[in-house]
Amino acid sequence: MEKNPPDDTGPVHVPLGHIVANEKWRRSQLVQEMQGRIKLIFEDGLTPDFYLSNRCCILYVTEADLVAGNGYRKRLVRVRNSNNLKGIVVVEKTRMSEQYFPALQKFTVLDLGMVLLPVASQMEASRLIIQLVQEQTKEPSKNPLLGKKRALLLSEPSLLRTVQQIPGVGKVKAPLLLQKFPSIQQLSNASIGELEQVVGQAVAQQIHAFFTQPR
Repeated sequence: MEKNPPDDTGPVHVPLGHIVANEKWRRSQLVQEMQGRIKLIFEDGLTPDFYLSNRCCILYVTEADLVAGNGYRKRLVRVRNSNNLKGIVVVEKTRMSEQYFPALQKFTVLDLGMVLLPVASQMEASRLIIQLVQEQTKEPSKNPLLGKKRALLLSEPSLLRTVQQIPGVGKVKAPLLLQKFPSIQQLSNASIGELEQVVGQAVAQQIHAFFTQPR
C-alpha cells in the first residue's frame, strides 16, 4: 500500500473490510481488541485516528485528551473543514473525564455539527468501530455510512445519548424532548416556555442554561 503524505486529511485507499489506523495505536488496548476480528493497516502521520473507508474516518478523543485541555480541537476542526472527509468523533467518557465532556459535546455537536459517540472504554470503542466497518460491506442502499442520510442515521443513537447527558434530563426525559425537538439545533433554540411543556420548569431552566451559558 502506498504511503500517504504526513498529516493527510484527504481520502485514502481502504480495502473493503479493513481499517487504516494511525501508527500510534498499534500497541493500544483499542487495537488489541480488534485483532483477529478485523484487518488493520497501520500508517504514520495521519490526522484521523482510523479510516473506516476512503472518505469516512474516526477521530478518537481519549480520557487523557479530555483532561489535558482543548488540544484535540485542532484535529477535529481540520477534518471538519476537509471537503474530502466525513469525521465521526468517538470520546472516552469516564468518571475522570465526565466533567470535561459537556464542553466537548457542545463544541463537536453544536459548533462543528459532527457526530459524537461516547464510549466508556477502549474495549467498547473497539466494538463500535468494528460495527461501523461491518456496515461498509452492506449494499449501498442499506449502508448508513453512504448517501444523503449518513449523518442522520449515524447520529440517532448518539443524539439520544447526547441529550441524556444534559443536566436534569436523563434516559426518561431525553426521548420526550426529541419527539418535540428532533435535532440538537431545535432543542438549543427552544425557549424555556416550550421546554416546560415537556419537562417542567426546573429541568427546562437547566436545559436552557446548558445551551446558553458560555463555555
